[in-house]
Amino acid sequence: MTTSTESTVTTTSPPARGGRSARRGFSWRWLVHGIVLVLMISWFVPILALLVSSIRTQGDAASSGWWTAFVRPLFTAYNYQLALEEVGVAGSLGTSLAIAVPVTVLTTVLSLIGAFALTRMRFPGRTALSLILVALLVTPPQITLVPLLRVYHAVGLSGTIPAIWIYQVGFTIPFGIFLVRGFISGIPAELFESASVDGATVLRTFRSIVLPLSIPVMASLAIMQFLWSWNDLLTPLIFLGGSSVPAPITVEVAGLAQQTSQGQGALMAATFLSIVIPLVLVIALQRYFVRGVLGGAVKG
Repeated sequence: MTTSTESTVTTTSPPARGGRSARRGFSWRWLVHGIVLVLMISWFVPILALLVSSIRTQGDAASSGWWTAFVRPLFTAYNYQLALEEVGVAGSLGTSLAIAVPVTVLTTVLSLIGAFALTRMRFPGRTALSLILVALLVTPPQITLVPLLRVYHAVGLSGTIPAIWIYQVGFTIPFGIFLVRGFISGIPAELFESASVDGATVLRTFRSIVLPLSIPVMASLAIMQFLWSWNDLLTPLIFLGGSSVPAPITVEVAGLAQQTSQGQGALMAATFLSIVIPLVLVIALQRYFVRGVLGGAVKG
């Protein structure tokens, strides 16, 4: 009788402990989900407020808060028409795209090539070049603005979009190589050895092995570079100031914020248009972002 009771207790005890662990895990999971939900709401509400404010009439926006639009909905597209046609936001968006897209492509491609060369190729001065890249990571780009502006004046690049390409690409490549190099270092050496045994050239190895495996880290770098270039205010303000090229969207929005002749509606519409493209990009490529950053953070 005693043996049967002990057997019953021994058999039923582990499920009870497992049940308590499952309940604790269930509670923690809901807590994490709740925190994430609060952060998502905190991030989304300002965007929603900006969107609602951009489609309200001037009178409603001046007399009541944006949340009252859901009680008395009265929306208009006039603010966007004003921003695109009279303020010139369309040309500013075109200039921002003409700057950010080439800079993103050049930075991503050159960083991948440089990281592959420093990781898998042997050549004199490789260590010194790596140290120079690390030193450039801590060099403030602002200290080169005046010297570069003088050089651009001397060679005729002042007031042109390629001048911004050179500046932004040049000061982002060290970080890009640093990020991608850690990712490439994590690729198993057996893959490169197998490619070498099969007679693959360096170019073929780069195209068939490194390039497909590096898509996540390239997407992460592309997102960061696009956001940095798109949101940059100081560089286009200095290198494009006084030229006939339409100002980028950041400069245009900053100018609208300082004057009130067009009203707050045009400012809200221009601001929302300035965040739509980066927002769509981040949402579309967000699954690659974390994978690429974490992959590039681990070496070996």
